[in-house]
Amino acid sequence: MDARVSEKVSGFPFGIGAYSAPEAARLLKTSPAKIRRWLSGYSYRRDGLRRDVPPFWESELAEFDEALELGFRDLVELRFVKAFLDAGLGLKTIRTCLARAQEIVGETHAFSTRRFRTDGETIFLKSLRESGEAELLDLKKGQYAFGRIVERTFKDLDLEDEAVVRWRPFHGRDSIVIDPERSFGKPITAASGVPTAALADAVEAEGSVKRVAYFFEVAPEIVRDAVRFEQDLKAA
Repeated sequence: MDARVSEKVSGFPFGIGAYSAPEAARLLKTSPAKIRRWLSGYSYRRDGLRRDVPPFWESELAEFDEALELGFRDLVELRFVKAFLDAGLGLKTIRTCLARAQEIVGETHAFSTRRFRTDGETIFLKSLRESGEAELLDLKKGQYAFGRIVERTFKDLDLEDEAVVRWRPFHGRDSIVIDPERSFGKPITAASGVPTAALADAVEAEGSVKRVAYFFEVAPEIVRDAVRFEQDLKAA
C-alpha cells in the first residue's frame, strides 16, 4: 500500500500534514466557509430546484466528527484555486482546468505538480475556451498572462520528484517553512523547527526578540521573521 494512503487509513497524518478549515483559511488568507465549500461541496436552490455542487476533490484526510480536515497537498491546491479566483477566473473555468489537469497528470491533486508547472498555461487556455469565458476574460483583463500566475504561485514552493513537498510562506524566504514531514505541517523555523506561533507569542510576552532568541536558541533575525509572518497572518 502507498505510504500516503496507509497514513490516511491509519488516522495518523504523518508526512501528510493536518489542518482544520480555520487553520487552512488563516494560512491562505481566506474564510473557513470558502474552504468548506471548495472541499466539502454545497447546495443551493434555483427556480425551486435544489442543485448540488461537488467539492473540487476529496481531502487527503477523512473528516473527524463531521469536521473537515485537510492535508498539505490540499492546502497547496487550494492556494492555486484562490490565486486563480483572485486573478478573475470563474469557478467554472477553474473546475474545467482542474479536470483537464487531473486527466493529464493522473492524480487528483494536479495543480501542485511539476507537470502542471510546465504545462499549466496550455491546460488553462484549452479549459478557458471550453468553459466559454475566453471572450469575457479577454475584455476584462486584456492580455491575460496565466503562465505568470502559475509561475508566481510556484515561486515559494519546493518540488521533489513530481510534486510540491514544501512551502516557504514568508515571502519565499528560507527561514520559515510549512513541511508535512515536520510538526504535522504547521509553520516552523526551517533550521530549528520551532513553531512560528510560539516565537511570536513569546516575544509578545517577553517584549524582547533577543531574550526569546536566547531562550529558544534561534537567531534573532529568524525570530523577527516569525513575528512578522504571524503579524501578516493576523492582518489579512
